[in-house]
Amino acid sequence: MENNRQEILQLLRRVADGTTRPEEALLQLKEEPFAELGYAKVDLHRGVRQGAAEVIYGAGKTPEQIAGIARTLADRGARNILITRVDPQAAAYLADRLPLDYHELARLAVACPGPRPARGSIVVATGGTSDMPVAEEAALTAEVLGNRVTRLYDVGVAGLHRLLANLDPLMSARCVVAVAGMEGALASVVGGLVDCPVIAVPTSVGYGASFGGLSALLSMLNSCASGCSVVNIDNGFGAGFLASRINQMEGLSDDENAVS
Repeated sequence: MENNRQEILQLLRRVADGTTRPEEALLQLKEEPFAELGYAKVDLHRGVRQGAAEVIYGAGKTPEQIAGIARTLADRGARNILITRVDPQAAAYLADRLPLDYHELARLAVACPGPRPARGSIVVATGGTSDMPVAEEAALTAEVLGNRVTRLYDVGVAGLHRLLANLDPLMSARCVVAVAGMEGALASVVGGLVDCPVIAVPTSVGYGASFGGLSALLSMLNSCASGCSVVNIDNGFGAGFLASRINQMEGLSDDENAVS
């Protein structure tokens, strides 16, 4: 949605230099803030407000609906359109109609992929290999939104030396996403090591008494580590999006300080 921002900046400059009347500019800004597709109202101003195009949640939508929403965004200049929770069949349908990168492990697709920056430093860590699908959803989301991501997989507390062998990327991160099932202890351990925000992601990985991730969720919510917040069970996308916000806010502050 960077194209939309540039268009608005150009419009404001034309108002400033007197080549466009304010009333005309207001009319252009008011027109089509969303597109009515019947089955969806596509937010065309999301990129202007939040810096990224509307993300499409694929579960529960037909491939035709997903394609229609993605095409509407693409026609308005959106690139790197995130589509989450996409099964392989829907991805195959989309790939025949739009440029598409599909990541089956994360069940995540990127429509109309294009260049993107790699800002700052986000670490995505998992307790075990079984947590990787959720972790990849977080990592890919952050990367698509323009962040540099380091993956530390299978560094759970059952072998703490594996985590401690990776202190350099942890200590230099602007945000850490800690993904774990079972008892969810990884987030507390990471939170006690780093000086940046930690986003804890409980997963539904575990035996019967883990209650589909509820055990890890409650452990993370009750963490004694300061600066640790929690998203919902298996919500890798939410963690990756929030990590991007944190990472890029820090980067903006650095840029402002450099200017001053």
